[in-house]
Amino acid sequence: QVQLVESGGGLVQAGGSLRLSCAASGSISSINVMGWYRQAPGKQRTLVATFTTSDTTLYAGSVKGRFTISRDNAKNTVYLQMNILKPEDTGVYYCYADKGSVRYWGQGTQVTVSS
Repeated sequence: QVQLVESGGGLVQAGGSLRLSCAASGSISSINVMGWYRQAPGKQRTLVATFTTSDTTLYAGSVKGRFTISRDNAKNTVYLQMNILKPEDTGVYYCYADKGSVRYWGQGTQVTVSS
């Protein structure tokens, strides 16, 4: 089992910044990929940013140039630096980790961007 705990969400004004963290614990060996999704109110969960199996990064078009995914392997933690936040970035942000064919999810952290 893999446990993922997100932190760093909150309320911020448009144009502001937040940094989300996702700490992985448990059986973390052989995790292939980690990344972030978000779910806006009344909408489906969509990919925001992720590391790929070839160790590159991938971003949703709407956040490219504003968000940066990074990681600290020593801390088993993935980060999402979010800059120039917009009201449409509001939602619950979920960290995920793929281990083989199993996907693990964190509990989510709320990000609210006011206009």
